[in-house]
Amino acid sequence: MRKWIIIVVIAGLLGYAVYDFTAKDSADSAGESVENEAVADNDSVGLKKGNMAPDFELETLDGEAVKLSDFRGEKVIVNFWATWCPPCRAEMPDMQKFHEEHGAQILAVNLTPTEQSETQVRDFLDEYGVTFTVLSDVDTHVSTLYNASALPTSYLINSKGEVHNVAIGALNYEMMVQAFDEME
Repeated sequence: MRKWIIIVVIAGLLGYAVYDFTAKDSADSAGESVENEAVADNDSVGLKKGNMAPDFELETLDGEAVKLSDFRGEKVIVNFWATWCPPCRAEMPDMQKFHEEHGAQILAVNLTPTEQSETQVRDFLDEYGVTFTVLSDVDTHVSTLYNASALPTSYLINSKGEVHNVAIGALNYEMMVQAFDEME
């Protein structure tokens, strides 16, 4: 009996491997033609390096509407964070320093539903002296759109609105400077 179970499991794994391999090949072929068309149109929206960053609109804590596309022509860091996240806390002072010293546009998207209260978010921002733009993702639509499941996650967007790099985990000051120097 044990021998048959092993044979069935191995046959299943082999079958899945064949399916996965052939499905991936056909998806890659389809993706190549779509990718080539997108390059020709130069309007490919996505999260990979070189794609146009998906546009979004969120509100600041004071209710002001802000769109990513409003910053076209400028380099932007879109940073997904929460007050309870230790790496987010670690990167905030460097992010503030980078904003002050380089005039960098930072859109810090707070995962609001994960917070205890808006007051806690405001207290956090006061504690760290944050002066860059902080946005509330009240329904986590934007964080889901940007696949920001690990915090912090930062998207570095060049002046054309294209994704230059994605950083999962805390950025430090030197990393921000280097990334901005590499971007258009």
